[in-house]
This record gives sequence, structure tokens and C-alpha cells, in this order.
Amino acid sequence: MDPVSDARALVSDRFPGAIAAFLGGGVLSERRTPTSDLDIVVLLADLPAPYRESLTWRNWPAELFIHRQDTIGAWFAKDLARRRPTLARMCTDGVVLADADGTAAAVRDQARAVLAAGPPQPTPAELDRRRYGICDLLDDLAGTGDQGERAIICACLVRETAELALLIDRRWLGTGKWLLRELRAADPRLAADLIAAREEPARLAALTDGVLARAGGRLWDGYRQVATG
Repeated sequence: MDPVSDARALVSDRFPGAIAAFLGGGVLSERRTPTSDLDIVVLLADLPAPYRESLTWRNWPAELFIHRQDTIGAWFAKDLARRRPTLARMCTDGVVLADADGTAAAVRDQARAVLAAGPPQPTPAELDRRRYGICDLLDDLAGTGDQGERAIICACLVRETAELALLIDRRWLGTGKWLLRELRAADPRLAADLIAAREEPARLAALTDGVLARAGGRLWDGYRQVATG
């Protein structure tokens, strides 16, 4: 199974009028697994609205992200705002499958600019909200005697602590396996420690407090969140 030739065949068959297309780099890397999919970004000149579609192609699970050239920039901006540059990375880290008129090069330049700029700095309000939420989890962890609750709280603490550490260092976030990958790239020691402590509540709480200290410490008394909108 050749992911590049199979992805190119998919684009040719399903989108013969594509002005640009990219195959995300995940399936081309050493991280490829038996369940890796083809992440394909396709740009069409005539499209009512962007959409995402999942399908199976030549025994590959495939995820399609379909755009016009004038919509993909807005989606780069959405990914930037949530600090998860999924689409931009697909367009920079992988392979160009189609480029009818130079559009692929222009889109890749846009994506590279997003990645080079990095994620936005977290606001004090955002950090306070996360400190408060983590403090609430730590209190729940200290108070529970239920093994199931403890397992869920620890899993939440691993995620929230990882995200706070990434925010403090102004690094990209991620979901699922990508959260761990981002943390390993930013702070491999913390990543290893969090995974090792995920079933050790006392150790996990100490690690979390260490990250909280970098953000201003625990926050509970006096915290106020004002509604907007």
C-alpha cells in the first residue's frame, strides 16, 4: 500500500477538477500505524461550502477536508484561535498531490506563516479559568474514596496539566495522542512524569502543583468569572 499514489488516485477519481490537494504527513512518518488514515486537503474552484468527509478508499480510512481557496485561510484562523493547527500542518508537512495553477504553493505559504507565528499568548483570564478548574479537580481528587472517580479525575488532571504547561510556554495544543506529542516536543520530562504518575494520585497532584506554580498557583478563594454576551 503506497499512501501517496493511493491518495493521488482518490483525488483524481473524486475531484478531477481540484486546483490543489495535499496529503497530510502523519501517514508518511515513522509514527504510521496499521490504523493510520489518509488525511487529504482538497481545494476546488467551485464549492458551495467547506466540508469534511470520512470514507474508505483502497482499504485506507480516509479523512477529506474540502475547501475553496478563499475559505481555507479562515479555517487556518479558526485553528490558530483554538491553538490546534491541524489543517495548516496537513498543508505543510505532507505531500502536494495536485497543483493546477500554483494554488498549492500559495496555500502552503499561508500555512507556514500560521505555524511560524505560533499560538496566541494566553490571557490572564484564560489562565485564571484553567487554574480554578485544576484546583477544583485537585480538591475532588483529595476528597474522593471511589476508585472509579479517582481514575477519571486523574485522567482529567493529566490532560489539564499538560494543556496548562503548553499554554504557559506558548506552545500548540492537541487532542488525543496529539496532546502527548505536543507536550513531548515542548517538555519531554514533564510528559514522561505525567504518564508515569497517571495512576499515582499523590505524585500526580505534586506534578500538577508544580505546573500551577508557574501560572500563579492554586486559585479558588475570590475567583470570579463574569458572563459575557
